[in-house]
Amino acid sequence: MNISIITVGKLKEKYLKQGIAEYQKRLGAYAKVEIIEVADEKAPEQLSELEMEQIKQKEGERILAKVQQDTHVIALAIEGKMATSEELADDLDKLATYGKSKIAFIIGGSLGLSDDVMKRANQTLSFSKMTFPHQLMRLVLVEQVYRAFRINRGEPYHK
Repeated sequence: MNISIITVGKLKEKYLKQGIAEYQKRLGAYAKVEIIEVADEKAPEQLSELEMEQIKQKEGERILAKVQQDTHVIALAIEGKMATSEELADDLDKLATYGKSKIAFIIGGSLGLSDDVMKRANQTLSFSKMTFPHQLMRLVLVEQVYRAFRINRGEPYHK
């Protein structure tokens, strides 16, 4: 299985980079996992609705340029479907069973995802009704993908 995590912005925090690198290393036994960063749009603190939409649109175009036609897209969004770790594992297992070997998880920038990205998504996923920094979500996501593979293989992992 080839998994891409397409995300807006550069990761600067060393502790997050280290955590993500650790889970990527662990995931190597199960899947090829690639993190693709697209540039974020610089924006002032105060934005109008129109400016916010324009920024999401530009970031969305960059994201969609990295998504291949035959890729199953899972967009992370606060309004997405919440799932347990076991349900995520089951979703990934079903995708593999039905020949969907390319999966892209998409994490938007601080303003979220554009309508075009949401329309391209085959499914949406929410980790919580709370808002998290998109940089932190990379670590949380890669850990949950690792956990999903462990669950699917019947391998022990802390609960």
